Amino acid sequence: MKTTWKKMVVLGSLMVVLVGLLGACQDKNKAGNKGEAKDQWSEIKKKKEVVMGLDDTFVPMGFKNKQGEIVGFDVDLAKAVFKLYGITVKTQPIDWSMKEKELTNGTIDLIWNGYSATPQRRKKVAFSQTYMKNEQILVTPKSSGINQLDKMTGKILGAQNGSSGYDIFVQEEEVLKNKVKDQEAVLYDTFNEGFIDLEAGRIDGLLIDKVYANYYLAKKDQLNDYYLIGNIYQPEDFAVGIRKSDKELQTKLNEGFEQLEKDGSFAKISDKWFGEDVSPK
Repeated sequence: MKTTWKKMVVLGSLMVVLVGLLGACQDKNKAGNKGEAKDQWSEIKKKKEVVMGLDDTFVPMGFKNKQGEIVGFDVDLAKAVFKLYGITVKTQPIDWSMKEKELTNGTIDLIWNGYSATPQRRKKVAFSQTYMKNEQILVTPKSSGINQLDKMTGKILGAQNGSSGYDIFVQEEEVLKNKVKDQEAVLYDTFNEGFIDLEAGRIDGLLIDKVYANYYLAKKDQLNDYYLIGNIYQPEDFAVGIRKSDKELQTKLNEGFEQLEKDGSFAKISDKWFGEDVSPK
């Protein structure tokens, strides 16, 4: 009995050691995987498909038309860039407030939809070169008489959740945040929802990308009904967001932009959506 008992004790001890070693190896592998993200260009090239994440209500950059197709300046530009490499662009609508998480998780390969390359975002993702300039503006109904920032004192402001406009609103609080009611903005999932509330009088002003506001109001023939107050914050750069590990993808994007600039394709796409060449060069 003593011999059998001793054998059981030794066997049990060995099992504990083996389980511990196995667990340690698994933890090491997990840690290694986390720290060694792989450049996905070879996989993208192999599949001949790249996934572009976007807010499908952001006119004119990427949005659904009346036929339910996702179209826009950024969509056309992405297709033109990846056509150079024989790769198809798949558009994937996402919750804009979750865009960086979707990119990190691998649900999408690109954040490409009027995405401003801010210092805060650069901590999370890498960016392509700038392909367009933008600025945040305050849109107010002319009927309100609010034609300058000081007149927003005590008024209700709207903004999109996860937008660069809201980020800078929070960071540079002395500009607008300290003036508006409750020192906070009403947040919307889309700018379209914000405009609906602005038109209905539920908010007094909407902090929004200039490119969106101009296109949206022009299409509705309402540009003359609103003040578009600019020069609030520093101008922004639109660029494509990618994972920091995707160095080759970043290079291919930049080379693609250069080629489209050179052969006139960029100017042609710009003219289609804006009536002018919006290249920052």
